[in-house]
Amino acid sequence: MASFEESLKKLETIVEQLEKGDLALEDSLKLFEEGVGLSAACKQELDAAEGKVQMLVKQRDGSVKPEPFLTEKSF
Repeated sequence: MASFEESLKKLETIVEQLEKGDLALEDSLKLFEEGVGLSAACKQELDAAEGKVQMLVKQRDGSVKPEPFLTEKSF
């Protein structure tokens, strides 16, 4: 499986190719389908990374305690 960075770079290349508009319809559709798959894979990796992110919160006694990173989805 490709790394996040490799998938993102490939997705950027696909977008550039599609934006040019000089591909045959069949080739455009194949690239679009590949791009959708890469986009989903990147989103999945980002969601997993977001779940691992923790904030360090300073307690009243001066100690530091990890807490989950809260996003708008968490509320």
